[in-house]
Amino acid sequence: MAELVQVESAADPRLADYVDLRDIQLRRRLETEHGLFIAEGEKVVRRAIEAGHRPRSFLMASRWLAGLADVLESAPDVPCFVVSEALAEEITGFHVHRGALASMHRRPLPPVESVLASATRVVVLEDVVDHTNVGAIFRSAAALGFDAAVLSPRCADPLYRRSVKVSMGAVFALPYARFGSWREAMEVLRASGFTTLALTPDPEAEDLAALVVPARPALIVGAEGEGLSARWLEGADRRVRIRMTDGIDSLNVAAATAVACWALTRG
Repeated sequence: MAELVQVESAADPRLADYVDLRDIQLRRRLETEHGLFIAEGEKVVRRAIEAGHRPRSFLMASRWLAGLADVLESAPDVPCFVVSEALAEEITGFHVHRGALASMHRRPLPPVESVLASATRVVVLEDVVDHTNVGAIFRSAAALGFDAAVLSPRCADPLYRRSVKVSMGAVFALPYARFGSWREAMEVLRASGFTTLALTPDPEAEDLAALVVPARPALIVGAEGEGLSARWLEGADRRVRIRMTDGIDSLNVAAATAVACWALTRG
C-alpha cells in the first residue's frame, strides 16, 4: 500500500509537484525541470498507470482513498498525501472536484521516424497551442482509428494536465512524437510513405466526403484561427476541406479534426 501521509499545510514542500496547476508558465518550467506531469481524476490516474507511467506521488481527499485502493496497493513505495478538499484547492488553485491527483514520471519521447514506421494513419499538429484542443484531438484520433500523432516544435504539451483531462487519458493510448525541426517535417512524412493532407476551409480544396482515401494518410491541422501555414497549404500533397452549410465557414480545430479522422477511416 502507498504510504498515507496526512498533510495540513499548503506550504509543505513535499507538495511542490501540485502547486498552482493553472499557472501554465510555472507548470511548464516545473514539469520540464523535474520530468513529471499531473494526472487528474480516478479514470485518468488509472489509465496513466495502465499505460506504464510510474507515479511519483498521489494527492487526494480521504473520501477518494477507497476508490483507488487497488492503485495505491500497487505502488507501495509511493507517498499518498491526504488532504482536506479545501486544502487541495488552496494548493492547486482550483476546486479538485474529481478528488484525486497523481504526479507521474515522464518518459522520453520516441523519435518521429520510429512512431511513423509503425503507423498507417497519423494526425499532424502544426502550432496547436491550446491545451484543450490538443487533448480533444488526441481523444478523437485515438477513438477513430488513427495510429499516431506528430507535433510541431511549438505545439502545446499533450501531457499538460488540461490536455490529459480533456483527452480522458487518450494521450496515453496514442503514440506521439515531436519534430525538432519543423522545416523537415514534410519531407520526413513523405519519406515514411505518407500522403500529406492539409485540412483547410478553403472552398477550392477537395471535398473530404468525395476523397479517395490514400493508403497512408497524414492529416495536417493548424492552430485555431490562424489555420495552417502557407508552406503547408502550398506544399502538402492534397488540400482537403469539410463541406459546410452556407453561412458557416469552419469548425473548431478539434471538431474539424474529429470529422476528418472519421472521413479518412470510413469503410
